[in-house]
Amino acid sequence: MDLSNPSAENVEYMINAIKEKLRMVNVDAMKPEHFNESDYEELRYLYDMVMKRENFSPNEMQAIAAELGNLRN
Repeated sequence: MDLSNPSAENVEYMINAIKEKLRMVNVDAMKPEHFNESDYEELRYLYDMVMKRENFSPNEMQAIAAELGNLRN
């Protein structure tokens, strides 16, 4: 998938991939439609960081969830 161009489809793909990778419990809180394309670069940075890592500490998980919360509408 080409994530270089901001689009609703790319936002949806990245949010779903992050949720799956982190095995987030409250997946309904992170629906792709809650995110704007205007925050695409920040979301892409977070996506790239999450996808590069295999494991996350509880503090890292909390920080990632907080950052996703900040990007939500």
